[in-house]
Amino acid sequence: MASQQTPGPHSSLGEVLRVFLRLGLTSFGGPIAHLGYFRTEFVERRKWLDEKTYADLIALSQFLPGPASTKVGIAVGFFRAGYAGALTAWAGFTLPSALALVLFAYGVGRFGDALGSGWLHGLKVVAVAVVAQAVLGMMRSLAPDRDRATVAVAAAVIVLAFPTAWGQIGAIILGFAAGVTMLHVNVPADHVSLPLKVGRTAGAVLLTVFFAILLGLPLLIAVVPNHSLQLFEAFYRAGSLVFGGGHVVLPLLQASVVPPGWVSNDAFLAGYGAAQAVPGPLFTFAAYLGAVMGPQPNGWLGATLCLVAMFLPSFFLTIGALPFWDELRRRPAAQSALRGVNAAVVGLLLAALYNPVWTSGISSGADFALAVAGFLLLFMWKVPPWLVVVLSAIGGAAIAKL
Repeated sequence: MASQQTPGPHSSLGEVLRVFLRLGLTSFGGPIAHLGYFRTEFVERRKWLDEKTYADLIALSQFLPGPASTKVGIAVGFFRAGYAGALTAWAGFTLPSALALVLFAYGVGRFGDALGSGWLHGLKVVAVAVVAQAVLGMMRSLAPDRDRATVAVAAAVIVLAFPTAWGQIGAIILGFAAGVTMLHVNVPADHVSLPLKVGRTAGAVLLTVFFAILLGLPLLIAVVPNHSLQLFEAFYRAGSLVFGGGHVVLPLLQASVVPPGWVSNDAFLAGYGAAQAVPGPLFTFAAYLGAVMGPQPNGWLGATLCLVAMFLPSFFLTIGALPFWDELRRRPAAQSALRGVNAAVVGLLLAALYNPVWTSGISSGADFALAVAGFLLLFMWKVPPWLVVVLSAIGGAAIAKL
């Protein structure tokens, strides 16, 4: 049985790279769709995992912050070929979309003015439709009842009242506290032990490094101000605190890069719209931001720095948590806290829907109509996001001509 295997030379790195590179080039539709592609590839086709092991792997991924599909991919790569397999799986799945977004960043800088600003405005408008769909979907799954919906709205109020990274952290803390005290849950007993074995000592070291970077970098920056360190810390913090899916990274990154003037709000939202048109994890938006950054490092160097900082927490947390997962998941308090945090991140995304997405994207009745049309195509017609992005860019250009 695949579920009884342990990490080792069960697959060559070349095989892991081929599989994940193909997924990175073809996996459109966001993290839920990615997990569906993964199931088809790893459970049904290749039988690297059985159904229960894969479901338990998703449960671990949902419990930890960071991009859900990327964490599952890291774990599968680790399962097949150890630490090198985890890194290879991440590279194959992530680099295609990161490369596409960096090229888009260079294209905006070189050809944006020649093509006019209307199509860029269309990308800002499509972000309204994309985030609205994400809010609705997350509300249905993560805040479907009165208590969790209340936590979500309270979190949105906090973030709008305190539009900084500290306001967002405060909202997550609120969700954690509300989950522990209000959102009690019965832990199901029908789970399996993950086959991805790593020693407790190694797991503890990885988790210690994760927290040392998260808590130590702000202290280091206070003593030794350095823009590269500030940039790395901002993206590492975002990758460490995002629960609930890729779209939630939007408010965390916006609060980190726009107020200091590193990236303009228009460039931020245009890139976010473009990120919907590429396959792979939405967190590769970090590469775009690093490339269009005003102060150096920017370009390819900035893209690499931001991309590594964004995904590094996922490596530490995914592999580091494996030896402790079976015990942790049996604790009702941990599961209740997760429910509260997930409800709070719905509030974070709800606040982002208003500011900066709505306030920057919708400035006329025509913009509103374009956003509604995009939402209709995404939500009701199930049109692929990349096609909605292209149509919105064309629509934005047409509006600018009228």
